[in-house]
Amino acid sequence: MPDRNGRPAGAGVVTMVLRVRVSLPDRPGVLGQVARAFGVLGADIHQVTVLERQAGRAVDDFTLSWPAGLAAGELRDRLSVVPGVRVEGAWPTREVPGSSPDYDLLGQVATDGARAFRTLVDAAPGLVSAEWALAVDSRTGDVVHGSWQAPDIAEMPDLTPLRPSAFSEGALHLLSLPVAAAGLHLVVARTDGPAFHQVELDRAARLVEIVSLLAAPPAGRTVA
Repeated sequence: MPDRNGRPAGAGVVTMVLRVRVSLPDRPGVLGQVARAFGVLGADIHQVTVLERQAGRAVDDFTLSWPAGLAAGELRDRLSVVPGVRVEGAWPTREVPGSSPDYDLLGQVATDGARAFRTLVDAAPGLVSAEWALAVDSRTGDVVHGSWQAPDIAEMPDLTPLRPSAFSEGALHLLSLPVAAAGLHLVVARTDGPAFHQVELDRAARLVEIVSLLAAPPAGRTVA
């Protein structure tokens, strides 16, 4: 007997985890309509994060399991039938539903403070649904450590302002976060999704502060 999506009951379905950013009217019932639209597509919602609510609209990030093979364009088309709803981005994420990557990061740092900043760089992309991260020497601009998907860059251009910031260079969206305790900047990037939201910037900046407090004093400017 087929399921609600026309597939044979019990058939294995390959899924991927997506982050979907949706702008919608901030009024009762609209969120339920969006959730139903996801359900019709066969998507399972794992988490909803409210990024902002102002001027009668809300911006929400949905983390969901999405049937592999269905294009993001189809998602946009289906959600567009809900009046006033706009899909601002849909992109793959390495988030594991039900996990707590923030706590995992802080636990690792507390256990091995000497490797705190290397651990931070490796974990940063998964914390904000990004693709890669680099630690850049804030004095010279030299790249001292990159996450496993980071491009092979020996030196970054001047993308390191003195305070936490989010900005875009064409399709490349960046977070730049000073790590004063180590003389570094953490640069986090994504290209598949939308620009980083202020909520994502604030979350990343707070994690950098906590990691810096937990870290063992670094030797010079070298990532341990």
